[in-house]
Amino acid sequence: MGIFRRTRTNDTNGTETAAVNTPIKVAVVYYSSTGTIAEIGKHIAQCAKEAGAEVRLLKAAELAPQDAIDSNAAWAANAAATAGIPEATPADIEWADAVIFGSPTRFGNIASQLKQFIDTLGGLWGQGKLADKVYSGFTSSATTHGGQESTLLALYNSFHHFGGIVVAPGYTDPAKFADGNPYGTSHVDAQGDNPVAQTTREAARVQAERVVRITTALKTGLAAA
Repeated sequence: MGIFRRTRTNDTNGTETAAVNTPIKVAVVYYSSTGTIAEIGKHIAQCAKEAGAEVRLLKAAELAPQDAIDSNAAWAANAAATAGIPEATPADIEWADAVIFGSPTRFGNIASQLKQFIDTLGGLWGQGKLADKVYSGFTSSATTHGGQESTLLALYNSFHHFGGIVVAPGYTDPAKFADGNPYGTSHVDAQGDNPVAQTTREAARVQAERVVRITTALKTGLAAA
């Protein structure tokens, strides 16, 4: 059950060869209102692709009414700029070997838009199709102590219920000591005054590459087991 089923063929000598010949598949699924998470998600997706993965960049559906979006210039601008990014579906999660979720902090938790999408995955969960995948997360907040760690830890609760394998970046690279968050990439946007800069981009690269590397090792190893 799960994505790491093994495919074997027997040669004339009776030896078995594990068929793990394709790149791993990574879905980057995010919710973003004013664009910070969208930018980090795009960078993570690009880094995962450069690390050799097949990648889908996807957004959670917006739940807010249009008048609320229009009342905030940054929100409206991001909605227009990301209109061409597909909305995530459960089929995308079933497709993926690894999923990296992104959400801004909302009262120390993930945004309702991303939570609503996660709640649609019950059917896959019931079939065991969320198990044995790699999961990771990224976030942003307006202030330095704005709930970034609690947001990621709350997100990771769902992964434990899935039977997923949480791959956090930890302090596995010097870039993470600059970013300072072992749970995932995080950014302080200071109400839009602090754009996504090199420190966050380097942390995102470390996370993306680690997810690709660990997922590849798991998929290869389990296929050969």
